[in-house]
Amino acid sequence: MTNYIGLIRKDAESDFGVDFPDFPGCVSAGGTLDEARVMGQEALSGHIDCMREDGDAIPAPSSLEDIMSDPDNRDAVAFLVVVPESDRLIRVNVTLEESLLKAIKGAAENRSRFLSIAAREKLERDGAAV
Repeated sequence: MTNYIGLIRKDAESDFGVDFPDFPGCVSAGGTLDEARVMGQEALSGHIDCMREDGDAIPAPSSLEDIMSDPDNRDAVAFLVVVPESDRLIRVNVTLEESLLKAIKGAAENRSRFLSIAAREKLERDGAAV
């Protein structure tokens, strides 16, 4: 697992914004601190997944000291985002009922990610190591 620093910022007339100094352009937001943290986690995970799919190098995490020494970050609240190491992605063929596939397509923009998350949640509930 790798830990990255996320930064939460808040302007008077906006939601809580989240950015990641190690991943310029990866941003998110939330109406509350908790929502911002959760949405930030999802944004970073998705961003890293896309980088891996594209074969891009994943940067090493910066230290909290380095990030907070930047004057632009001094008013931000730092939080830790744990990113699991990823196995190599493998394309598989699955057979599903048409109605189930339609329901998944309606619920998620990325079917592969949806199925991966669902499988991981099921395995964790069953106590299996993932």
